[in-house]
Amino acid sequence: MGKGKKPATYEDIEALPVGWVGELLDDELVASPRPAMPHARVGLTLSALLATTFDLGQQEPGRGWWLLCEPELHFGKNVLVPDLAGWRRDRMPDPSFMEAPFATVAPDWVCEILSPSTVHVDRERKLPLYHREGVSHVWFIDPLTRTLEIRRRQARDWVLVSSYSGHGEVLAEPFDSVPLTLGSLWLPRTGATRAPIPSP
Repeated sequence: MGKGKKPATYEDIEALPVGWVGELLDDELVASPRPAMPHARVGLTLSALLATTFDLGQQEPGRGWWLLCEPELHFGKNVLVPDLAGWRRDRMPDPSFMEAPFATVAPDWVCEILSPSTVHVDRERKLPLYHREGVSHVWFIDPLTRTLEIRRRQARDWVLVSSYSGHGEVLAEPFDSVPLTLGSLWLPRTGATRAPIPSP
């Protein structure tokens, strides 16, 4: 934020036009427009796949998460809105925290779906805040390059666990108990056949 500039507040977020997402990073308002179609499709498909396997009921091994789309996270003066986030139920057994308009408890996992207008903010500004707050895993998904990047928190920094591309099945931490078909996330190219979404 420039010297002498007034710190942004939550009122600045509320004043944004309908359809814009506002975040507060180090007293600065960062506003992003509604996501493009490939971005929106990845968010919808990934949330459906993960929720079906890991959130909706706990009858099978590997389940035990609370998953949310675009939750508002308040970390002190910072307000962040990841595309998806998840809390382990063994750490947060009581779901009442989701009844509030925003969360103050850091999630265990967040996913940022990259776009040209947000990639710098997601990678350079939000990632250190996620580390500071104790988020265990961060995913970066780029619909344009069709890649998934997984980072795991260590004491002082993040370690790159793996980077995937293409359409095959991958075991993606922290949801690596069940294969994820990458091809199910991407919009089919013109004339191509979409990869089937596996049954839960």
